[in-house]
Amino acid sequence: MTYLIKNYYIKHALLEEINERSSHTVPTPHGGGIAIAIVWFSGLFYLYFTHEIDSSLFFALMVGVIISVVSFFDDLYDLSPKVRLVAQALVAFGGLYFLGGFEQLDLGLFSIDNQIFTNIFAFIMIIWFINLYNFLDGINGYAGGEALFLALAGFFLFGGGHFLVLAAAVLGFLYWNWGKAKIFMGDVGSTLLGYNVAIFTLYYANEDSSNFWIWIILFGLFWFDATLTLLRRKFNGEQLSQAHKKHAYQRIQQSGWSHTKVSSFGMGLNLILFLLVYFIPSLLVSLTLAFMLLVSVMLYVEKQKGFS
Repeated sequence: MTYLIKNYYIKHALLEEINERSSHTVPTPHGGGIAIAIVWFSGLFYLYFTHEIDSSLFFALMVGVIISVVSFFDDLYDLSPKVRLVAQALVAFGGLYFLGGFEQLDLGLFSIDNQIFTNIFAFIMIIWFINLYNFLDGINGYAGGEALFLALAGFFLFGGGHFLVLAAAVLGFLYWNWGKAKIFMGDVGSTLLGYNVAIFTLYYANEDSSNFWIWIILFGLFWFDATLTLLRRKFNGEQLSQAHKKHAYQRIQQSGWSHTKVSSFGMGLNLILFLLVYFIPSLLVSLTLAFMLLVSVMLYVEKQKGFS
């Protein structure tokens, strides 16, 4: 399916334009996320009708159709930020509705059970995950590799056919995106993947509040880079809506690393994060070690190419 989309986009000259945020130098098709979405939602329907997925998780994930459709048109017509934000707020509300809200935020020493606070937090988290995943989809294999890792990690830790469906869908895309990319994911894929991660985090946290931190560790490479970069740009007085190439993965690529090397390095870090969760029984210890690892990586990137 990715192959067919690639050929269609090339035939009709629907190529990703090169701008100040681009990490590529050749115009390339950018609709590969359509294939991910079609396979993903088809797989979810199969699991639902064969009773292999919880109905609340199914409907919450299916809300992602909205963000995929809106992002598809955004890829084509560059929709206004207001339209994108309204769509993101809508799917955040819909996802929380079908999950029954976010029940509890476990902070270790104490837990927050106030439903107003937890659901406002979850609402903002979903929107942030959607956007940060889009921000970190900038080089070949990086966003797809992260999704593949999270799908396989989720399957090993929690089980569930939905993780295997996601892994299969992403693998079909990665075949054409790894190395010298023949097609990009586009917003239609990255926003959907970010939404999925947010829903997984909240759904499994509702099953066991400690699972929230498992997903935070597993997704650490992406949210840590995106959040730190956003804060640093804010403190520098930069216009946050302006395109940039200051994320850690972009700076390490600018220092001379190939796309494949950066993506492979990211997968290696993800494996370490998984091992921390899998083999260390104390989540506090795992979280501390994960934080130390991510800070060390950011300091290493800073030495290769500073933030400016």
